[in-house]
Amino acid sequence: MAQSNCTQVTQFSLVGFTEEPLTQGNLFLLFLLTYLVTIVGNLGIIILIRASPHLHSPMYYFLANLAFVDLCSSTIITPKVLVDLMLDKKSIAYAGCVAQVFLFQLFGMTECFLLAAMAYDRYVAICHPLLYPLVMSPKCCFQLVTGSYLVGLTNGVGQTISMSTLSFCSSSTINLFFCDIPPLISLSTSNTTLSHIILTTAASLLGVSSSLVVLLSYVAIILTILSISSAQGKRKAFSTCTSHLTTVSIFYGASCFTYLNPTSDSSRGADEWAVVLYTIVTPMLNPLIYSLRNKEVKEALRRLLKMK
Repeated sequence: MAQSNCTQVTQFSLVGFTEEPLTQGNLFLLFLLTYLVTIVGNLGIIILIRASPHLHSPMYYFLANLAFVDLCSSTIITPKVLVDLMLDKKSIAYAGCVAQVFLFQLFGMTECFLLAAMAYDRYVAICHPLLYPLVMSPKCCFQLVTGSYLVGLTNGVGQTISMSTLSFCSSSTINLFFCDIPPLISLSTSNTTLSHIILTTAASLLGVSSSLVVLLSYVAIILTILSISSAQGKRKAFSTCTSHLTTVSIFYGASCFTYLNPTSDSSRGADEWAVVLYTIVTPMLNPLIYSLRNKEVKEALRRLLKMK
C-alpha cells in the first residue's frame, strides 16, 4: 500500500567531495585541468592518426576509437562535477540521471570490448605475424569496432531499463558524485530483483568475457615472447604492447576496485577516489601513455609539426 502511494522523485541530490570552500576550489582547478588535458590529448590522438598515413593500421584504428570513447566518457561526468563544485546544492534531474546512466554504461562497456579487440590485435601481430594482414583486415577491424559499440549500446539500454523499474520514495540522495546503477539500486525502495539480474548478467556475460579475451591474449603473447631466443627480439616484441598493457592494467584495476570492493562508511573516501580514477583520470592517462611510450606516435607528431 505504501508503495502504491509513492511519489516518484523528480531530481536526485548528489554527495559531493567536501563542503570546505577552499578544498572545493582546489578540486575545481584540478578537475578542470584534468578535463582540458583529456580533451586536448584524445582529440590530438584522433587528429594525429587521421593526418598521418603511416598510422593507418589496425592498432591505431582501435586507438582512435578508444580516444573517442574516452573523450565521451569524460564529458558525461566531468563537466557536471565541475558545475557541482561551484554550487551549494548538488543535484541532477531524474531525466538527466537516466541519460547519464545510459551514456556512461554505453561507453564504459564499449571501452571494455575495444581494449579486448586491441589485445586480440596484439596477439595476432606477435603470435601469428604472417597471418596478420589477412586476419586483421579492414573489414575485420570495422566489425570488431562496430561490435564493441553495439555491445555497449545493449548494455546502456539494459541498465536504463533496469533504472526505469526502480522507485525512489523515502530518499533521493545518491551516495556518489554522479548517477550510476549500484548506488541507485541501494537507494531504491522498490523490488530490485530485475535490476540485480541485469547488472549481474551484464557483468558476467559482457565484462568477464572481454576480460578473458584480454587475459588469454596476453598469456599467449607472454609465452610467445619467452620463446624468442634473442634479448633484442624479446624487447622489440614486448615494446609493441606495453602501452596497451599499461592502459588495460589501469582501466581494469580501477574498475575492479570501484565495482568489486565492498563499500563501508569508513572506506567511502577511498572508494570515492577510486571512482575518480576510473571516471575522470583514466580517460586523461590513455593518450599520455600512448604518446609518451609509443615511438611511432612521437615520430608522427614530429613529422606533423615539421610540416607546419
